Parts: sequence; C-alpha cells; structure tokens
Amino acid sequence: AGSQCLPWTGLNWFFCSLPAAAAAVYKQWIPNTNFETASNWDKGRVPCARDVVHFEKDKVVSVFVRSPHALTDMYLPLSGEFVLAAGAAFTAFDGSWDPGCDSGGTVRFADAEHHAWFDPTLWQDVLPSGELKAAGPVFSVDEERVPCRYDDVIFQPQTSFRVNTDSSQPVIHLRSISVMGQELNTPSSWAGYLGGPSAPLQFHGNGTLQVTGTGCPDKSGCACGNALDGPRICAALLRTSGRQCPEPACQSPLQPLGHCCGVCGATINLDFTPDFDLQKYQDRLVQELLSQPKYAGVQMAISKVHKAQTFLGILSRGATPVIQIVLIDDRVGGQAGTAAQQLAADIMESIAQHGEALGISSGKMEVATGSTASGQVWSQPVSRITAGTVMGLLFSLLILGGILFLYRKRKLR
Repeated sequence: AGSQCLPWTGLNWFFCSLPAAAAAVYKQWIPNTNFETASNWDKGRVPCARDVVHFEKDKVVSVFVRSPHALTDMYLPLSGEFVLAAGAAFTAFDGSWDPGCDSGGTVRFADAEHHAWFDPTLWQDVLPSGELKAAGPVFSVDEERVPCRYDDVIFQPQTSFRVNTDSSQPVIHLRSISVMGQELNTPSSWAGYLGGPSAPLQFHGNGTLQVTGTGCPDKSGCACGNALDGPRICAALLRTSGRQCPEPACQSPLQPLGHCCGVCGATINLDFTPDFDLQKYQDRLVQELLSQPKYAGVQMAISKVHKAQTFLGILSRGATPVIQIVLIDDRVGGQAGTAAQQLAADIMESIAQHGEALGISSGKMEVATGSTASGQVWSQPVSRITAGTVMGLLFSLLILGGILFLYRKRKLR
C-alpha cells in the first residue's frame, strides 16, 4: 500500500502517514567503571590525595578518568586500561593540604565481574539520544527488558564498563551497539571494534555479541529471542528478593510467557493474519482504551511470542507465534487485577467488532483477579464465511449424499 497524505490545516504542507514499521528500541547499560563514580570504590567515595589506590592484580578492568587526580600511591592490575578524557591525569601527592582529604587510607576498586548482560535491573529504556524514556502505560515482560535481537544497545558516552555475557545461546544478536558515542551498526564495524584493545576488557563471558545492522523485518512484530536465557534472567532478577517471587494478591495468578513471576490481571493471546501490524495495534489500544480515565493505573505489555503447542495436552507439536497482551493494574487486595480484567473485556469486544479489519483472526482471554476464584478463559473467534467456504460445505454434502444413495441401492457396502 502506498503512503496516505493529508493536508495540514492552515499550512501549505502535507502530513504523510507512512506504513507503520516495528519501532526501534534502545536499551542503555546502567553500571559503569568510571574512576569518579563513588560506588565503584569500597569506601563509597572517590580516592583523594592522601589515599593509596588498589586495583586487584588479577581483575581485568577498563577505567574512564574524567579529571586530574593527585594520589599517594596506586597499585595497578596486570591487565587493564585507563581511558583519559581531555585534561585528565594522575600526579603524585606533594604533601600539600587537601581540604577534602584530612586522613588518607587504602581505597580499593570494586569488583566489576558480576555485572551480567542478562540482568534486567541493569538496563533502561532510552530515546535514540540516550535520554531516559518517559514512563507510560506500556511495559515489557522480563525477558524483553534485556536487549532483544533487533534492539539497539547504548553504552553511555564518556564511560567505561565491564559486562559478563555468559549465555545459554552461543551468539547474542543485536541491531547495533554504541560505545563511547560511536554507533557500530554493521558486522564489519563491530568486528573491527572487537579486534581493538578495549573490547576484551569490556566484554567477557561465553556469549558472543554479534551486530547485524537490521531491524525487525515483519510488521506483525518479531519475537525477542531471549527465551533460552529466561532462567538466567529470572535468577538475576530475583537475586535481590531472596530468590522468590512476591506473594500475589490472587490465589491463581497468571504466568505470561517471558515473565518471571505470576500476575493478577489478564492476558490475551491473538492469532493474526499477514495484515496485522503490531505497532499500529499497540498505538490504537493506547489511544482508544488505555488513555481512558477509568484505566489509569493499568499497564500493558504487548509483543510477539512463541507459544508451545501440544496434542491432547501431552505431546509437543512445536511452537506457533502469537501476539501476547499482558494487562496488570495498581489495585490492591481483592480489587487487584479488576481494572485490567475490564480492559481485557473491552479489548475482546473490540476484536469481535473490528478484528478482521485489523488482521486478527481470533483472541483468547484469561483472567486472574483478586478474588478467590480461579482464572477463567474466554475465546473470541473472528470468522468470515467466504464463497469458497460455502462451496466447500456444499461439495462435502454432495459427496455424503452420493455415498448414502449408493448404500441404499446396495451398490456400496
């Protein structure tokens, strides 16, 4: 389909609505190994002139230094680097008075080995400029909080870092990686960076990062690709909470695909046709339903996932792509999930009316509210009886009638 252009009222310009494509997603790494970051030191402060600085000799590290520092002594690792900004330097303390450093001591650089790529708490959604993305009603299931295969990864400019890429998959695909303000968005540019001196100090682990330079090619969306590392993601996420999910307010919480803990609310699985456009449908739900005052406090996650199919609930028949919608709300107690359930019902009603035009062939809703009732399931097929379907039915009836006729004439046993 071609673009559709509408006149912009009062101006001799035109507003063109182009076919929607999968929106680029930018995820930024949070930790750093900068010299001036207080949390990178065991004393919780940046070393001062009377201090003796210790880097563990067997720890590999890359350290960005923004400004000049005078120190009494410094012990360096066997393998590492200092990346000095303009004007940054190290000088020996000359014994003069330093108002911020009355008594010196030994200050040790913290261990950066434990910062894991598949820890959702170490990533944040940002705009292409690197600015934090404003909070809204759309969230991501836990597996998608970590960079997906078509996402853009940003390591903040003027920062150093070290990240453990241990993975259950040999290759971690990404669209692009930005390091020190330089975007690497082709396989050759990324290979060149990996061959440089800094990459081995910044990335370690058994998973290999690979830049493809391509975004999601399917307007119906693309699966994240982190399913194999789901257990790793959940282990990292729950490490700070005693390795247990919080107690849900409902007795039978739902377990969305790609999410670590059960939720009180609703899920909808959509079967779709080639006409379905994920980004357009998400925008439609946000504008027409989530923006309503009665749904304040409701959040939605929507993405393509691969749902396992079974025969008679036992034998696996592989996995099929579906669009998963997860709805949760901020209600508490017996009201937990009730607003999300109502929104799910409204979505199902909209599917019944407009699903065919949106490229949705069927929808299945499951709810788990704050009540003691178990989760309930509703299905909503979106069907269209075509001339071909009618002819097929007539042909089948004709064959059955012929068989019956031959049987009654004793020409068929």
